[in-house]
Amino acid sequence: MTAQRLAPVEHGAAPGAEPPGQDVVDELRSRVTGDLLDVVVDLDSGEGCRLSDLRDGTRYLDMTMYFSSAPLGHGHPGLRTPEFEAALVRAGRTKPANPDFATVEQARFAETLRRVFGDPELPWLFFIEGGGPAVENALKVAFDWKTKHNARRGVPMRGCRAMHLRWAFHGRTGYTMSLTNTDPRKVRDYPAFDWPRIPSPAVDPGPDWDEPELLPVERDALDAAEAALTRYGDEIACFVYEPIQGEGGDRHLRPAFLREMQRLCGRHHVLTVADEVQSGGGITGFPWAYQALGLEPDLVAFGKRLQVCGVMGGRRVNDIEDNAFREPSRISSTWGGSLVDMVRATRILEVIESEGLLDHAARMGELLLSELRGLAAEYPELVRAPRGRGLMAALDFPDGTLRDRATALARQHHHTVFLPSGPRSLRWRPALSVRPDEITDAVVALRATLRELSSV
Repeated sequence: MTAQRLAPVEHGAAPGAEPPGQDVVDELRSRVTGDLLDVVVDLDSGEGCRLSDLRDGTRYLDMTMYFSSAPLGHGHPGLRTPEFEAALVRAGRTKPANPDFATVEQARFAETLRRVFGDPELPWLFFIEGGGPAVENALKVAFDWKTKHNARRGVPMRGCRAMHLRWAFHGRTGYTMSLTNTDPRKVRDYPAFDWPRIPSPAVDPGPDWDEPELLPVERDALDAAEAALTRYGDEIACFVYEPIQGEGGDRHLRPAFLREMQRLCGRHHVLTVADEVQSGGGITGFPWAYQALGLEPDLVAFGKRLQVCGVMGGRRVNDIEDNAFREPSRISSTWGGSLVDMVRATRILEVIESEGLLDHAARMGELLLSELRGLAAEYPELVRAPRGRGLMAALDFPDGTLRDRATALARQHHHTVFLPSGPRSLRWRPALSVRPDEITDAVVALRATLRELSSV
């Protein structure tokens, strides 16, 4: 295919102007790596959980929010004020090296993040671009800590291994490829470390969900962790986990299991690292999913809804005075996150706070889960295992092929966009500001899709 030269896209084009054609999608597909939907997003006309195709004005109900990175949805009025737009332009005129050059904007972002989503036990902040690099730098803090901790105890050994779970997704960067083990295409043939991997005892939510007694599958996973700690000893620096395994299929780990893993790590001088890139930022109805589960991690990796990625650290990390947060140049990057993203994140956090969107997400999550349970009862041969914490929700199809057909039909016939998750799950990631009617409309669209599938 011969690529066409594209006409420039003008902001706020005059009414009646000819919309861009299919060449926008074709041009990107021919030259830019990605997995594009056949939609050209209109950045000006989106509203709530609805986005528009710039080519013909088709409206889509969006239950994905750019892989759960748009907490206020599309076109939120709080992000359309003249003051906010002026602040974005001012920050966008340059791209400062944030770790080395102070700005009022970065200081304001850090203060707002601490106020709205901060944990007093995790006072250290580190910013970087990308969720994978956030996890990677959390690992570096842990490796640094464990090696110094070993030396203090007279153990001449580097802490150089990260224990992790099956079905984990922690990124596609250097260290994180040794952890990620969902879709083989994401790591196949790339060099990786042989770090200890233990079973992931995820269970479908049921009456024993919050019971303190461990289940047999959880005891098996703990036995595997004990075996790894016995085999590798003081080489293991940390246990890294997702409180909810998103990419792996919205796999929920029970609080009882994760709390027991936390105790086990404490006994063996191993830090705990919560990867909250997907589950953090309010989607569970809490600032962080670890809070919903009653956990106390030493390090937390964050991103997505926060706009800026990074690491929060504290607790046992502070046992080493010259930890990697304090020793210059142990962790850093040129930009340390984008200043424009920090300005946007500051405003988003202010809106989340002023509009009470954490409580709202919890309430809307109850509505969503109730609706998903209704679908599972209505079409038990097609969907099962409705589950969720807050608005981080999913249900399962019998297999991935049927799930993918449902996703395509929902988009093509009912103009509703869903995302797959794991081998056979369909995930829901609406905005924190989602309205009840948007949830209901999305459920209606999925119900119609299931009706089509059941009639085949």
